[in-house]
Amino acid sequence: MRRILVATDFSTRSDRALRRARLLAMAFDAALSLVHVVDDDQPAAKLRAEREAAGELLKELSWTLRTVDGVSCDMTVALGEPFAGIVATTESSKPDLLVIGSHRRQVLREVFVGTTAERTIRQVPCPVLMANAVPAGAYHHLLLALDLSETSREVVRAAYRLALDRRASVSAAYVIDAPEIGKPPRARGPRADVDGHARRTEQDAAASLAGFLADLPGNPVRRIVRINRTSVAETLRGVAKEVSADLVVIGTRGRSGLSKLLLGSTAQELLGFAEFDVLTVPSFPDVR
Repeated sequence: MRRILVATDFSTRSDRALRRARLLAMAFDAALSLVHVVDDDQPAAKLRAEREAAGELLKELSWTLRTVDGVSCDMTVALGEPFAGIVATTESSKPDLLVIGSHRRQVLREVFVGTTAERTIRQVPCPVLMANAVPAGAYHHLLLALDLSETSREVVRAAYRLALDRRASVSAAYVIDAPEIGKPPRARGPRADVDGHARRTEQDAAASLAGFLADLPGNPVRRIVRINRTSVAETLRGVAKEVSADLVVIGTRGRSGLSKLLLGSTAQELLGFAEFDVLTVPSFPDVR
């Protein structure tokens, strides 16, 4: 990991992203780039004032990172819609990782679709780390959320390419759908038959997961198979709590054609509700 881009709007949520990026930069001797986007759809005088104010704040942050933390740092004030400015800066600077703060959560309902975070994640060509938790040090346990697809292969490769396992343990989780197991008792047949089917399903899935990981880098310390009885995201959240994971790594859908307008439902739900950090990996990353 050579360069990390951090998007900030100077909020408390963005401060978490900056603090996480700072920890990663110090751990991996990586350079930081800071970007703040100023809305250009406003009167010229106000635009100029906001741009100058943002520039001064970024200069102060950059100075602190360089002189106090010893981290190489540069800065950019972009113009436009927040997500568009972040995407444009990401495409021009080509970071290994983009770090953003958690999206703003409403009091009565969790909303993620259409937010700056969601629109950014489905457009940028590099992995995106959403810093949800308050940074307290290096990651200690990574959970790779896999569905054994080609996207999942890139999830594994990206985790090890970014060397996020340097100080952390790694678990791999495979959540499978078995609708017949989740049926009401009367529709499932005898309990013994259902339990036996569940065990065989889990055993087959465990063998598939082991085979999937065999030709990929790294060696997860734990392989976990779960049958989905609620939603995949909820099941993954439960696994993350079980293993005390502080970072979940998950793939998004492809970026070609209509698919670039969509974000996988499981990734979307995790990003909208997660208490832990989430790293999303695009299906077709900009590998250099």
